[in-house]
Amino acid sequence: MPFSSSPSTLANLNTLTPRPTQSLWGDNYLSFDSASGGGTFAQQFLPEIYEKEVERYGKRTVSGFLKMVGAEMPLASDQVIWSEQGRLHIAYDSLESGANTVQVADASANTITLPSGHLVQQFDTIIVVNNESARLGNTLKCRVSAINGAGGAPSSGVVALPYSQAAHDNSSGGTALFVDGDDCKVFVYGNEYPKGSSGIVGSIDAGFTQFSNRPIILRDRYQVNGSDTAQIGWVEVTTENGASGYLWYMKSEHEARLRFEDYLEMSMLEAEQVATGSTISGVQGSEGLFAAVESRGLVFTGTDFDVQTGYNSAGVSTAYVINAGLGEFDTILQELDKQGAIEENMMFLDRNTSLEIDNMLASVNSHVAGGASYGVFNNAEDMALNLGFSGFRRGSYDFYKSDWKYLNDSTTRGNLTDIQGLLVPAGTSTVYDQSMGKNISRPFLHIRYRSSEADDRKMKSWITGSVGGNYTSDADEMVVNFLSERCLCVQAANNFVLFKS
Repeated sequence: MPFSSSPSTLANLNTLTPRPTQSLWGDNYLSFDSASGGGTFAQQFLPEIYEKEVERYGKRTVSGFLKMVGAEMPLASDQVIWSEQGRLHIAYDSLESGANTVQVADASANTITLPSGHLVQQFDTIIVVNNESARLGNTLKCRVSAINGAGGAPSSGVVALPYSQAAHDNSSGGTALFVDGDDCKVFVYGNEYPKGSSGIVGSIDAGFTQFSNRPIILRDRYQVNGSDTAQIGWVEVTTENGASGYLWYMKSEHEARLRFEDYLEMSMLEAEQVATGSTISGVQGSEGLFAAVESRGLVFTGTDFDVQTGYNSAGVSTAYVINAGLGEFDTILQELDKQGAIEENMMFLDRNTSLEIDNMLASVNSHVAGGASYGVFNNAEDMALNLGFSGFRRGSYDFYKSDWKYLNDSTTRGNLTDIQGLLVPAGTSTVYDQSMGKNISRPFLHIRYRSSEADDRKMKSWITGSVGGNYTSDADEMVVNFLSERCLCVQAANNFVLFKS
């Protein structure tokens, strides 16, 4: 059953209060200024007062994700550039290159169309697989006899002679393996030259793939006038450095700092580059984690890892469909095999997806038909039943699961539903760092912040005004300034998986 929606003061309908402000609001804090509120100062009786604030929302900050999975390194430029390795072997697929880019041009003449500038060479041995639904999976091993270009130079086609038959359109079991215009996939598995061969044409240079990102400048401030810094309150507050007292501005300044620290991480997750046609001026934006994975990584949509229930023709529930959720997860494993195949991976999930995976794993035990006991629960008769999983192994991969507060908090992405989780590989790359003067190993996911001997802009804070012993102007105020300049480097994004609804 859903939560009630009446009265309007219920907690589930007021997820955005208390609001950050410099003022005290009656709907957020206790009051003693009216008869309905328990009395007034015109009476002689002293009320019982709790001086400490009740932490009704627990830990309110959402940062910590990047500190857990990444690293931070200095940057001394307006741009950071890196290169990533390409594929080693040669393959073409019409499903990726687009229709009519990899196809059988003439099945009887054994000609195959390939993308312009392809790397297939004369005498290469290849495997051709049909992508058409009517002849899906039909396969031939062929030897490339000619390149349809001047002097053997790559063009848009090759002549591929089958080993097992005369032509591509020869029938097998009464059905043609290929016909003219069939989209297909091709990969090179070697070559075969005749005796005494010479005059080999062509060679393959290593591909170069470059990526870059730019830092953005984040700023914030907290301002309080001199009078309010000396105004005593009845609520005891504590700052992040452990200082406590009854001055409300201390709490406001403390929360401004916590909020800015969260902005530093959320900006690295959500940042977008300014696209052509945008009316934004003066800044260029940056590529955040979600934008990088959606552009260069893996996006898994329609996530449903939960145990599914089977229904009969009348729509009546019959029994569990074993491994239905596990089959969804295996789809991810199959794609990881095609990428970097990094063994250890961390999953940061919203509550719903995390519970789906718990249900998926819990269903694979001896109490469910067709299941097996894996001994994953550490339970006893006199202890609370533990039905949560923190890690598991499937195939050749280890997965560690954690709830991500950023996706659950109602004041951040917990108020949205499009992103349900992120899979982060535990991978590193070794590079030469010019600022440190040595080779270092860094995670695929790391932050670069602007820094030099003159200025460290990782996280700056300074005070201006004439209050607090820092006399920088004649203004009767204290202004606490915050600034950071940083960007996120998402390397090997093809190994990251973004779970979307």
